[in-house]
Parts: sequence; structure tokens; C-alpha cells
Amino acid sequence: MSEAEAYVPKPRTVTEIAAGVRAVAAFEALKGTLVLLAGFGLLALVHRDLEDLAERLVRHSHLNPASHYPRVFVEAAAHMNDSRLRSLAALAFAYSVVRFVEAYGLWHMRAWAEWFAILSGCIYIPIELYELVEQPTHLRGLVLFFNAAIVAYLLYVRLSRTGRAAEEAIHRTEAEKKAEKKARREAGRAAP
Repeated sequence: MSEAEAYVPKPRTVTEIAAGVRAVAAFEALKGTLVLLAGFGLLALVHRDLEDLAERLVRHSHLNPASHYPRVFVEAAAHMNDSRLRSLAALAFAYSVVRFVEAYGLWHMRAWAEWFAILSGCIYIPIELYELVEQPTHLRGLVLFFNAAIVAYLLYVRLSRTGRAAEEAIHRTEAEKKAEKKARREAGRAAP
């Protein structure tokens, strides 16, 4: 009998761990959805005059077109072509597929998805930390805090005895439910 099987967590602990991992899964699915919508938005800009669109957006926002950021925005739009838009949209679609696959795995409490989420979250932490040091803002601080919290929580689930035992209990429960459902279907087929 392994250590995880010897330790049986309380049902409430199992429910809380499942809810936490599924909250992370929902967050990943939300990120995938937002990037997918952005990809469709990029495709909607193909064959359009992006420089004119950017200038109108700057004027509509009552920004000074001669100031630094609006000027950079308009210049970037001027250098954008249909090929770049399609490439960016393809990257957005690929990123969203990765996020959806990760969300699916997390929702079903799969170890590979948890490790993937931990690794992908850890990749962003140094970048977020650098950005926070270079230009500290509340938003950057919140992004770093939440990313670090998600990574820490998933590490707890993957490495703690309680987290592993809770996952095993969840997988056993799911397997039992599948077996019961299969037995009912077969009993229904066997009945005249």
C-alpha cells in the first residue's frame, strides 16, 4: 500500500482541492477564450487600412497623436500587413489550443496538466518580476501575485501528501461512477 493510499483525506479537503484546481482550469480556459477572440479580431482586420483605423482610434480616444505611445501605436499599425496579421492570428489560435488542453487536463485533475501549468506559470514569473521592478504598477503586482499563487497552489497539490491523496480519491470516485454507469447500461441492454 503506497503512502497516498494509506492517508485518506477528509471529504471536505478533497472537495476543496478539486474546487481549487478547477478554478485554475476555468481561469486557463478564460485566458484561452480571450486570446481566441483576439485572434478572430486580428483576422477581421485583414484587408483593412490599419494606419487609418489606428489614427481614428487615437482621435476618438482624445489622445495627442504626437505623443509617444499614440505615435508608436499608429506607426506599428502602418507597418502591419495581412501576412503579419494572419501569422499573429495563427499564434493566438495555437496559444488558445494549448490553454484549452491545459484547462481540460486540470478540470479532470490530470498530473500532466498540473505539471504543465506549474512550468508555464514559472516561465512567466521572472518576466513579471522584471516588469514590476522596471515599472512598478498595481496591475503588474497583482499579475505577479496571482501567477505565483497559482504556481504555489498547484505545487502544493502535486507535492503534498494531502494533495496527492485527494487526487487519488477523486480519480477513484470518477472510476467508480464510470463503472456504475457502464453496469447500468449493460443491465438496461440485457433487460427484455
